[in-house]
Amino acid sequence: MDAELSSRLMRLLDHIEHWLPPPSEPVDWNTHVAALWQRHPLGGHLVPVPPRDAMTLDDLLGIERQKLALMDNTRAFLRGLPANHALLWGSRGSGKSSMVRALLNSLASEGLRLVQVDRQDLSSLTQLVEQLRHEPHRFVVYCDDLSFEGNDDAYKALKSLLDGALTGPPENVLLYATSNRRHLLPESMDDNSGSRLVGEELHHGDAVEEKISLSDRFGLWLGFHPFNQETYLEVCQHWVMQLGDERDWDAAARAEAVRYATLRGGRSGRTAWQFANQWLGRKRLAESG
Repeated sequence: MDAELSSRLMRLLDHIEHWLPPPSEPVDWNTHVAALWQRHPLGGHLVPVPPRDAMTLDDLLGIERQKLALMDNTRAFLRGLPANHALLWGSRGSGKSSMVRALLNSLASEGLRLVQVDRQDLSSLTQLVEQLRHEPHRFVVYCDDLSFEGNDDAYKALKSLLDGALTGPPENVLLYATSNRRHLLPESMDDNSGSRLVGEELHHGDAVEEKISLSDRFGLWLGFHPFNQETYLEVCQHWVMQLGDERDWDAAARAEAVRYATLRGGRSGRTAWQFANQWLGRKRLAESG
């Protein structure tokens, strides 16, 4: 009988093995400062990751107001003071994701811990938050490049956690998100068909109210916009001198930076970084013969 029971249990384990999370190193928040949340059918688990780079907030130019606002908000949170969930929105390559990474590098020594959640794993956000609730550290749960399609209900988990649930996120968890969309959902002309004018006040229809209601739950909105040429060239100079030295930034580099942005169709921090890599790579290759 024992042999038969053991055999049945082994067969059962074979069937459910694919439901279990893969083995991974446990997160020790005393040494790890960042982790990825990975959903699986039985909930989810945290996978520790090293910081991607050594970028600091001093490396991000042209977005001083946004840096100051996010730094102040995060420092207040780390000290147990009132703070807001934050939505960083705006044009591509403008420094939204880089700012969150730089924030971790700058504030990890003050107790900041970062957990990144992919959009497709948001349905298990409640399980993640409950796992962090009893930790002694303070966490920013971060979702990069967040957006939803019109028929996508995945945003409801995020919406409920931000403000709608009875419990809400614990006091040691704050949510930051980056997006190219200010309201996170696509907007169309049809959305305005339900709007009406009552006296001198414009009342939005249900479609608009639904789309605004998610982004409205983030108390801190930070907009990121394309650089003007002066700021773009300042950022190019910074990265060229960071990756090389001051002799690498000259009139030829400046002219090539302008051409590079024209070919790419826009000026941004990402474009400046990519230009610096291309310029220095080609320059060093030519110097080496």
